[in-house]
This record gives sequence, structure tokens and C-alpha cells, in this order.
Amino acid sequence: MKESITLITDIRKELLGEIQSLTDEELNRTIHTNRWTIMQVVDHLYLMERAITNSLVQALEQGDEQSVDDKPVHLTVDRSRKVQAPSYVEPADEMKTLGEMKERLESSREELLHFLESIPSEDDLKTKANPHPVFGMVRLDQWVPFIGYHEKRHIDQIRELKADLI
Repeated sequence: MKESITLITDIRKELLGEIQSLTDEELNRTIHTNRWTIMQVVDHLYLMERAITNSLVQALEQGDEQSVDDKPVHLTVDRSRKVQAPSYVEPADEMKTLGEMKERLESSREELLHFLESIPSEDDLKTKANPHPVFGMVRLDQWVPFIGYHEKRHIDQIRELKADLI
């Protein structure tokens, strides 16, 4: 699990580095019709991390034990296949500040890390799984690196949006 935590920590630093120099106006500017703003992308990442953490907690406590093979969650970074975000992780269309969003990201990450620290054994995460719309059933231990790869995928989207800001 240490490797997964390092992965998500490094990718989060990369995300914050991408948005740090932008103004709140730039972060919230609609660049393309029918596409998220940079801030909405970041808000989606926050909502996703919270939703995944909540589902991990619930599955660990109430899920059935099952044997699930490794899934190629690292392929999440491949943006050639568009995936529709579930409605519960779609960002609102409202102005947010960078400071506010950084606090939210810090909060969701603290919740995830607190959950991971509370698990008696990492093996507990390997015996239960949650469904994913692309990969099917994914073991709970693989959801942690998925969070990082999902952020990495959206970092590329943010870079594209930043290039179009000019």
C-alpha cells in the first residue's frame, strides 16, 4: 500500500502544480462550450476521491468476500476512450476559489488516508471488490492507485484547457 500512497501523493502534487499559478477567474473560465472548466475538473477529482473513499469504507464493512483478479487500472490514463462521469461526481456550475478547492482536496485525501490507516491488514482490501464502469469488479486495494491514475488522466485534460486559455 505504501507504493499506492506514494503514487497518489506524487500525482496530487503534480495536479496542484498545474493549477497553482492560475487565477480564480482563469480556473473558472468556460473555455469550450459543453466542457468543464479547469475548476470543475478539479472539483470532479475531489468528488470522485470522496465517493471512492466512502465506497471503500462501505465495501470493507459490508461487502462479500470474493476473489477478483488484478485489473489494469493504470490504463485509466488513456484518454482515447471517453468515460461519462456518474452524476454524483459531476461538478456544479459555480465559482470556486483555488483556496477553497485546495482545502477540499486536502480534506478528501485526509479521509482516504485515515481510512487506509484504520485497516487492520492490507490483505483485507484484497478480499473484497467494488464495481467499476470500465474494469468491472475491482479489488479494494486497486481503487487506491486508481484514484491517482484518474487524477493523472485529468491532469492531461487540465493541460489541454490551460493551453486553450491563451
